[in-house]
Amino acid sequence: MQMDYGDFKKEILALTKIDLGSYKEKQMKRRINSLIGRNGFHDYKSYLSALKSDKNLYDEFVDYITINVSEFYRNPEQWVKLKNIILPYLLEKNKSLRVWSAACSSGDEPYTLVMVLSKFIPLQNITVLATDIDNEIMEKAKRAVYTSKSISKLPAEYVSKHFSFDGSMFALNEDIKSRVQFKKHNLLADPYPKNFDLIVCRNVLIYFTEEAKIEIYKNFNRSLKMGGVLFMGSTEQIVFCNKYQFSPIQTFFYKKTGAL
Repeated sequence: MQMDYGDFKKEILALTKIDLGSYKEKQMKRRINSLIGRNGFHDYKSYLSALKSDKNLYDEFVDYITINVSEFYRNPEQWVKLKNIILPYLLEKNKSLRVWSAACSSGDEPYTLVMVLSKFIPLQNITVLATDIDNEIMEKAKRAVYTSKSISKLPAEYVSKHFSFDGSMFALNEDIKSRVQFKKHNLLADPYPKNFDLIVCRNVLIYFTEEAKIEIYKNFNRSLKMGGVLFMGSTEQIVFCNKYQFSPIQTFFYKKTGAL
C-alpha cells in the first residue's frame, strides 16, 4: 500500500516531533522528494522505514528539513543597528541582558551576539541562550570551527581578536564559546523560555505557514520582558505587528508594547 505525503507527515511527527504541516507544503515537499531521490528511494514508505533504522539517514533528514543556513554578521547593516541603536536602548534599563538566539543553527548568530555584546558588557557577565531543533547542528556549533566563507562578513577586528587560524579553518576562541549555552528546542512544540530582553530569530520563519508564524509571534511576545526587542531576518517583516503587541522601532526590530 502506497503512503501519501499526508501520511508521511504524520509518521514524521511521531518519529521526530517535527510537524511538517507547519512548514509551507509546496516548498517542503519538493525538498523532501529531492532528498528521497538522492538517497535512492522511490517512495515515502521505504524511505520512512530506512529513517527508523539508519541513524545517519535520520540525522541527514533532520538537518536537511530544518534548513541550516547561517553565517556570522549576516546582513551587516542590521547588526550595526543592533550595536548602535538597540543595545544602547536596552542597556538604559538593565546593565545585563537576557538574550536568546532561537533556531541558532551552526552557532554563527549567538557567537556574533556575544562579540557585539562584549562592546558593552564584560565577557564574564554575558550569557546567550542558543536553541535549535537539530542536535547534530548544535554539536557542530559547540565545536565552533568555521570556513573563511562563514566569517567573510564579520568585521576584521572581531576576526583578529576572537579566532585562531588553523590551516584552512577558523577556530573560535574559548572566551566567546563559553558565553553561549546550547539547548534543544522546537519552536513549534516546546514551551518557550521566559523573561528575555532580546530575542533573535532570523531567516527561519519564512519556511513556516502563516498559522505557525502567528503562534510563534505570540510565544515570542510572552517570552520577552515588557519593552524587550525581537530581532527578525531580512525577509521577515511582521505584518500587523500590533496584533501581537509589538511595535517596530527599526526595520526588522520589534519592541514588546503589551502582554498577550
